[in-house]
Amino acid sequence: MKIRPVILCGGAGNRLWPNQKKHQAKQFINFGNWTLLGKTLERVKTSIFDDPIISTNSKYLKQVKQHLKKHKIRKFKIVLEPTKRNTAPAILSTALIKDIPNEQPLMFLAADHLIEKVSLFNRAIKKNQKNLTKSNIFIFGIKPTTPSSEFGYFLTKKIKGNIDKVSRFVEKPKKAKAKQIIRKKGYWNSGMFYLRKDSIINNFKKYQPNIYRNCNKALIKAKYKSNVYYLNKQSFNQVTAKSFDYAVLEKAKEINAIKLDIPWSDLGSWKEICKMYGRNKKKYFKKKNVFYRPWGSYVNLFDGKEFLIKELYVKSKGILSLQKHHHRAEHWVVTQGKPKITLNKRYFTMKPDETIFVPLGSIHRIENPYKKPVKIIEAQVGSILKETDIVRYQDIYGRIK
Repeated sequence: MKIRPVILCGGAGNRLWPNQKKHQAKQFINFGNWTLLGKTLERVKTSIFDDPIISTNSKYLKQVKQHLKKHKIRKFKIVLEPTKRNTAPAILSTALIKDIPNEQPLMFLAADHLIEKVSLFNRAIKKNQKNLTKSNIFIFGIKPTTPSSEFGYFLTKKIKGNIDKVSRFVEKPKKAKAKQIIRKKGYWNSGMFYLRKDSIINNFKKYQPNIYRNCNKALIKAKYKSNVYYLNKQSFNQVTAKSFDYAVLEKAKEINAIKLDIPWSDLGSWKEICKMYGRNKKKYFKKKNVFYRPWGSYVNLFDGKEFLIKELYVKSKGILSLQKHHHRAEHWVVTQGKPKITLNKRYFTMKPDETIFVPLGSIHRIENPYKKPVKIIEAQVGSILKETDIVRYQDIYGRIK
């Protein structure tokens, strides 16, 4: 039996756009002729997968359909939520679709994850299909590359059949705690789940009967038109908003892990986005986008909607002007060298892989007092991203008028 991929596509991406009422959801952002949802759809076009199901809401229906058309996916189903109720109701309401057999494996994928080495990922899914039962749940763990406080973790122990059983979940720990967890061979909790339809139903009936009852009603009373289930608003509004982790994973007894050592990111912060562009800068580099300045140079890697990604090159003894911006904030990730930073009344030195946020209106400067050049990937975020939006206070190169 093939595996049914279910793509959860309801996220708003608020973390990337704080204090902005109107913004792009992360899964639809054009990062350079590709989007995260597009990458996810391409990932499920292999022979191990059945036709996809997409869980989303009415606000995103048009964009989801555009993506399906662009990626030539003709057979699909969309489950449309009338209100946001977090991941537990989203997962259950898709699984309850009648044409999914009880024993069919379901692979729940987030629409906004970037996964590389896809063949290893799909091989792990196929290999573990035989281990699925009517009650167990497999979650995907990613081997940490850094002690990050942006992700949840889990620890495991081996059980019969060489399966890794989850012994403990740890919610987004502080960096020191994350280091301890990694030493104990903890993995990042990726938020991807793999289980059979009957396991979803059995676990929800046992641990969340209220969510089960109301999701079931919402689907029974749903309108179905052009491959789209419009869940019944009255019933769905009675569903308790809960994450799948909190509603089921933290309560269920049979939680197992599939551990992966592959490049993975949810691109949930500008730091992660900057790192992604840094890894792939050869793909984005164009000679015509290089600009020289007295302190060094910069190259515009990608000009997105209300964001601009640059790589700054600060030569030895190079000093940028002390400046601020009226229309943009900036995120910096140091990739080489040890720049000296001024941020309002703070002065400090940064090292490779360190990151800093420069809020809109902050007075700031980068200096390179050392012999080794400094390289920084910069994300500018705001309504105006032009060089004209620079107010200079001090400049050793005489550029203050």
